[in-house]
Amino acid sequence: MILTALEFLGLIAFAASGALAAVRSRLDVFGVVVVGLTTALGGGVIRDVLLGITPPTTLRTWPYLAVCGGTALVVFVFHPQIAKLRRAVLLADALGLGVFATAGTTIALNAGATPYAACLIGMTTGIGGGAVRDLLLREIPLVLRKEIYAVAALAGAVLVVIGHALRLPPGPVTVVAAAVVVGVRMLALWRRWNAPVAKGPETG
Repeated sequence: MILTALEFLGLIAFAASGALAAVRSRLDVFGVVVVGLTTALGGGVIRDVLLGITPPTTLRTWPYLAVCGGTALVVFVFHPQIAKLRRAVLLADALGLGVFATAGTTIALNAGATPYAACLIGMTTGIGGGAVRDLLLREIPLVLRKEIYAVAALAGAVLVVIGHALRLPPGPVTVVAAAVVVGVRMLALWRRWNAPVAKGPETG
């Protein structure tokens, strides 16, 4: 129940972030809902397609679509007020990243994926929706240009794989790994950590 509640909180956070980005890009209400849904559900859909789970889980269970679509509509109507809750949205987004990355890794392992593949699939589950959101809005995906985001998701996925290899209880391992993802993500935001980028090309 706790993990399910955290998952839906993550879905709401991702849907809200996608909808806010769509509002800033001046999309109409349909576009805002589509981008919100894509941001929240995209990672899970990519995960299921990679694992051969068809149709994807989130497209077979109506509460996922209802919660994400409803969140996007709420953001469309109340976006000035929601935009002011930046810290709360970032915390919820980090929580969603941790839950999706670790749950995605567990699902991949249970489906028979190798540890290496499970780590990559778990990371993709966490960051996939945001990457698709940025592409829809004609932007370079945020995870490829700044901030410690994908690295945090990958760290959580690796912890889940290690716990699986050591035959530790999956529930506590998932909770601890998700907490690590949230901690790394929030610490990176607080300290303004960014991955290094290449210097400008030499001229002359």
